[in-house]
Amino acid sequence: MTEFEAIDALLASAGQEAPLPPAGERRALREGLNLSRTQVARALGVSPSTVGGWESGRDPSGAIRERYSYFLDGARDKLREREAEKNAGADTGGAVAGAGSEAGPGPDDAAGDSRDGGADEVEVLGAPRPCVLCGAPARQQVAGFPQHLDPADCGTAQPPAPEPPAPGPEGPDLEEPERAGPGSAVPAEPPALRDSGSGRRGQVRVVPAGRRMRAASDSGPDLIGRAVAAALARHEGDVEAATAALVKRAIPDAMALLDESRKGGRYDVVAHPWIPDVLRKQSARGADQIWEARPKWARAELPPGVHEVTALDVNGAYLSALKTHLPIGQLEHSAGLPHDRRRAGVHLITPPVWEHDGVLPNPIGNRDEPGPLWVTEPTLRLLLRLSGPRYGLCEAPEIHESFTSGATENLLEKFRVALKEARDRAIAEDDEVTLEYVKAMYSKFVSTMGESNYNRELYRPDWMHIVRSQAFANLWMKAFKAYEEGLTPVRAMGTDELHVIGDWRRVFPEGRGVAEVKVKDVYQVGEDTELPDG
Repeated sequence: MTEFEAIDALLASAGQEAPLPPAGERRALREGLNLSRTQVARALGVSPSTVGGWESGRDPSGAIRERYSYFLDGARDKLREREAEKNAGADTGGAVAGAGSEAGPGPDDAAGDSRDGGADEVEVLGAPRPCVLCGAPARQQVAGFPQHLDPADCGTAQPPAPEPPAPGPEGPDLEEPERAGPGSAVPAEPPALRDSGSGRRGQVRVVPAGRRMRAASDSGPDLIGRAVAAALARHEGDVEAATAALVKRAIPDAMALLDESRKGGRYDVVAHPWIPDVLRKQSARGADQIWEARPKWARAELPPGVHEVTALDVNGAYLSALKTHLPIGQLEHSAGLPHDRRRAGVHLITPPVWEHDGVLPNPIGNRDEPGPLWVTEPTLRLLLRLSGPRYGLCEAPEIHESFTSGATENLLEKFRVALKEARDRAIAEDDEVTLEYVKAMYSKFVSTMGESNYNRELYRPDWMHIVRSQAFANLWMKAFKAYEEGLTPVRAMGTDELHVIGDWRRVFPEGRGVAEVKVKDVYQVGEDTELPDG
C-alpha cells in the first residue's frame, strides 16, 4: 500500500460524529417529555450539570455523544408519536400523562416525582432491563443503571468463601498478585469491563452512595481499631507480626473503609468509567500522558556566607491531598472553554513562563520540553491562583482542551478524616502498629486506585494523578509560605521535603500531626560547601 493509499484508507475509515440538534431544541425535547435533567443524567451516566451544559451549547464527544444523540432522536420520535395520537383523537391519557397526571404514572415514572430532586437513588423499572453487572433481567436501577439490589439475585454473586481456620481480619497476602478463581478475593475481571482500546466501551459500574462495592471483613464505626485489636490478638501480642499482617491487607481494608465512609453520602461514585487515551499507558511498562508537576528543585544561588539549612519533613502528605477536587462521574471532552470551577479532571495547557526559579520552584515542576502538556486539576488551579491579583507571579495558562466531570472537594473527606483521626490517636498513644497500618492504607490506596492488580475495585487513574498532584501543589504552597514569611527556600522535593534557611519554627508548627512538620536533617551550606545530593 502506497502512502497515498494509506491516507485514502484512513479517510475512508474516519467516522462521522453523531449529529446533535441546537442547544435550545435539546432542552425542549427533554422538557416535552416531562423529564428532569437529573433523570436524563442518570440514564446517560453523567451529572445534571453536564446535561445543563449540553443544553447551553457545550457538545459532548465520543461514546457519550452517541448516547446523547440516541436519546434526543428517541425523544423526538416519542413526541411525534404523541402528537400523531393526539391529532387522531385517540384516548392517550395514560400514555402521555406526565408527572402528576390523573391517569397515573407511566413506566418511566414508576419511581415517583421525587427523583427530580435527586433524593431517591433506587428506581423501580416498569419493565425488566439487563443488569449492568450480570446481564440478567433486573427490576430496579440505581443512578440510572439497572442492577440487582440483592446480591443473591445477581449472576455476579459468588458463593461464600469457606471459614478460615482461625478468627481474625487477615485477608489474602497482597504482596503478590493472586490468580482469580471462585471465591477469590480478586475477581477474574473487574466488576465493570473497561475499554480495551478496540473502540468498544465497556460497562460502567456505578457505586451508589450508601451501597458497598464488596463485603468488608469487618463493620462498625471503628474498622481500623477493630482490625488492629484482632491482629494483635491473633498474633498473641507480637507487634512486628501484627503490623506485617495489617500492612499486607491495607488495600482491601482501605476499600472497606471507603465503602463505609460512603454510606449516606451525597454523590454516587463511578468506579470503572470510560477512560480517555491520555490516561492510558502508552506501553505495558510505560506511562500515560499526564504530567503530575512533581517538584525537584534546588536553589541555584545561595545568599553570601555560611548558613544552617533545616530539611523539613511534611507529615501525611498524601493523606492531606485526599482533600482535593475529584471528578465524580466519567470524564467528558471539551475544547476552547474557560476553566469551570464546578468541574475537575485533566487539561491540555500551555503553561506560563516562570521567572522566579531563582527563589521559588516552578509550579509545574522540572520540565525541559516546551509546548503544551496534560496537567491535572490541582496543577491548573495552582497556576490560575498564582496568575491572579493576589499573587501576580505569572500569566494565566492557556487551556486547549479538557476531560472533566462534575466535581466535589469532599468526595473522600469522611475517608480522610477517619484515617487522620486514627493516625492522631496512634501518635497520642504511641501506637506504632496502628500508625504503620494507617500509613499503608492511604499510601497504597493512592498508588493502586489507577490500573493495578492489587486493587480491582477502583479504576480511576485520573484520581490517582489528581491526588498526587495535590500533594505536590501543597508542598509548593508551603515553599511559598516560607518565602513570604522571610525564610529562604533552598530545596523542594517530592511530596514532603522542604529545605529552608532561617527560623522555621515561627512559620511552621513542629510535631507529628498532619498540619505539622518535623526535622529530617540539619546541615550547613556556604562559600566552601554545596547542596548535598537529594
